[in-house]
Amino acid sequence: EIYTLSLHDALPICYVVRSERGAAEAVVVDPGDDPTPLRLELARLGARTGGILVTHADVDHIGGVAALADGTGAEVWAPAGEVAALREGKTRGGMRVAPHDPAHVVSGGDAVTVAGIDFEVVDVPGHSAGHVAFHHDGELFSGDLLFAGSVGRVDLVGGDWDTLIGSVRGLLDRFPPDTIVYPGHGGPTTLG
Repeated sequence: EIYTLSLHDALPICYVVRSERGAAEAVVVDPGDDPTPLRLELARLGARTGGILVTHADVDHIGGVAALADGTGAEVWAPAGEVAALREGKTRGGMRVAPHDPAHVVSGGDAVTVAGIDFEVVDVPGHSAGHVAFHHDGELFSGDLLFAGSVGRVDLVGGDWDTLIGSVRGLLDRFPPDTIVYPGHGGPTTLG
């Protein structure tokens, strides 16, 4: 069961994922802003934050990580290539966020279980050098790599067009075209 939360169009979508309706714990993917509305939504759903997954360390994807983790006691899984920014509280664009030292550092090929849900970590550099996606049972949380009808920008530090296209091609080779993609901005799409 997947819920989306975006306070306004300028912010990315934060995903809340539960193993099933009514499950007591939920996974939060990329909490990029003040987590207060997110915590209220979780309370409305009768769930608590069982863990936080981070796809990459842009400010609009990690801005609420520290507050949510500290406020709920939830552990954080962050990409190895992006963890320094989270620990330092300084994003690649030079913006400051509250620092957080994640409990888990992940890389492509890792398997993680959060709130009873198994995820495969997939390296997808291009938008940023250490970007990852999280795959679960035909669903891919792609961060800013892939959107409905578009791909992520490459004009910030660590962005590279050829690498991004290679990551998209790698996903196409690895997963079926009907894989549902939940991007960091905009509505869901399929890999095809």
